[in-house]
Amino acid sequence: MIIDAHTHIMPPRVRERREDLVATEPAFAEIYANPDAKIATAEELLASMDEAGIDYSVACNFAWSSEVLVEATNDYLLEWAQRSGGRIIPFVSMYFPENAGAHGRSDMEEAPASAKGGVRERLRDLSASGARGLGELRPDSLGYSLADSDEADLLSWAAAAFDMPLLVHASEPVGHHYAGKAGGSIESIAAFARNAAGATVIAAHWGGGLPFYALMPEVNAALENVYFDTSASHLLYDPMIYRRVIDLVGIEKVLFGSDFPLTSQAKALDRTRDAPDVTEDEMAAICGNNAAELLLL
Repeated sequence: MIIDAHTHIMPPRVRERREDLVATEPAFAEIYANPDAKIATAEELLASMDEAGIDYSVACNFAWSSEVLVEATNDYLLEWAQRSGGRIIPFVSMYFPENAGAHGRSDMEEAPASAKGGVRERLRDLSASGARGLGELRPDSLGYSLADSDEADLLSWAAAAFDMPLLVHASEPVGHHYAGKAGGSIESIAAFARNAAGATVIAAHWGGGLPFYALMPEVNAALENVYFDTSASHLLYDPMIYRRVIDLVGIEKVLFGSDFPLTSQAKALDRTRDAPDVTEDEMAAICGNNAAELLLL
């Protein structure tokens, strides 16, 4: 079983209204103002999965500041989870009104009635509708902190109450700049993991280097329920990172992720399989067995 733990899909309407959304959605603009930044639909993800031989893909939503966009894109993910026969695993977004600022409304469509309830009620509805996780979260982009905030408390509650992992964008504190680097500091992710008993976290992009701090006993203890996906590895790290992170946090904590459509799923899978000094059993765990256990597949 091959599972991609980190992909993105958006409704065709988002791609059609790209320029408008660049003008109104700051986090979206940081990445997608570049016309070369790819936007993929559910059909394109499924075609990519067939080409790469991938059985399941976690499809993440985005850090929208608009309630309407959050709801419309969540609905799209949940619809395609059903239409794909479960091959697409939906990780949805949440709308926190106090963080919407001047960007809390869009003309994409009218807000559905389901969006007007309380945040806790909406989280229950999403879980009941088939949401399997929350993400890709970019707390810093939306003006709240995972370390200490009401939003962090709500996310912790939802993760534990509904067994929904939180997939969090992790930003490297050093290294080169790239579009979309900001979003979630490793300090805040570590603080959240320490404080949020019962919540499972998937720290994207090798957790922004957070596994290297597992050599500190207190950090290692905080990472008990934290996993690390391999998305965008080739843009950030030497291939030896696979061996290093396995040795630091354990093979069971590493999940293959491509960050499709940023990169090809087939190429990302090939790069992972080419990682040096990784055994066959370890590779099987990374490419699917760990995610299957985490997501109860």
